[in-house]
Amino acid sequence: MKYPDDFINKIICGNHLNVIQYISDNTIHLTLTSPPYDDLRNYEGYTFDHKKLIPELFRVTIPGGVVVWVVGDQTKEGSESGTSFRQALYFVECGFKLHDTMIYQKEIPPLNDRRYQQQFEYMFIFVKGKLKTFNPIKIPKIYMDRRERKLWQRDKNGKFHGAKKKSQLKDKIKGNIWKYAVGGGLTTKDKIAYDHPAIFPDKLAFDHIRSWSNEGDIVFDPMCGSGTTCRVAQDNRRRYIGIDCSEKYCKISRERCNNNILFRG
Repeated sequence: MKYPDDFINKIICGNHLNVIQYISDNTIHLTLTSPPYDDLRNYEGYTFDHKKLIPELFRVTIPGGVVVWVVGDQTKEGSESGTSFRQALYFVECGFKLHDTMIYQKEIPPLNDRRYQQQFEYMFIFVKGKLKTFNPIKIPKIYMDRRERKLWQRDKNGKFHGAKKKSQLKDKIKGNIWKYAVGGGLTTKDKIAYDHPAIFPDKLAFDHIRSWSNEGDIVFDPMCGSGTTCRVAQDNRRRYIGIDCSEKYCKISRERCNNNILFRG
């Protein structure tokens, strides 16, 4: 029988291609993950095959569910690899819709080099069918719109009449370039997480989990690394499933989820 109950709110040590086979079709509301791309980091010697994983992600995602794929490219001999784009196109080949191409901008000190300093990664937002959940992040408007707008209404005789009304909107939906401070004490307050070579900010996980899921939903990370996705999902009353092939990283994730400091933005 697929999808055993003991997967919920657990960090599972194993190859994600083996473990994901035990997850039933159409059960995951949100996947938030960052694959070990282009050998930019040493992940305990582990590599992965996105062409085997992505069809499985499509199978387990609910209709209307989302996959957030945080990825970048290696620069080698003066040229970027383009791995991120090839993976994005393969998601579409497998049936997903590319809902948005977002940017994760890192606030890091500039370095002198023969090219502009790399300060961002892509956050591809893929949807299975029609998007089900969107809880947009709102930010205050810098400039208030004081212009009068016509509001058309139909009277009892079926005729339209215009009435003028000033806009009262005080905020707007945030743009799709998200900036986060990174580094010691900034990416996360969990010191143990820095034993992993590549962690994304707790706030990044918070913003995506709040945007694309609701309380009680299942949030999945098939390459959970230091456990950021699972930890923040737990804090925000979502259920989670995390998988990682490294027992070392699973231990970090479990400690973070069992002993975390409540993170609500």
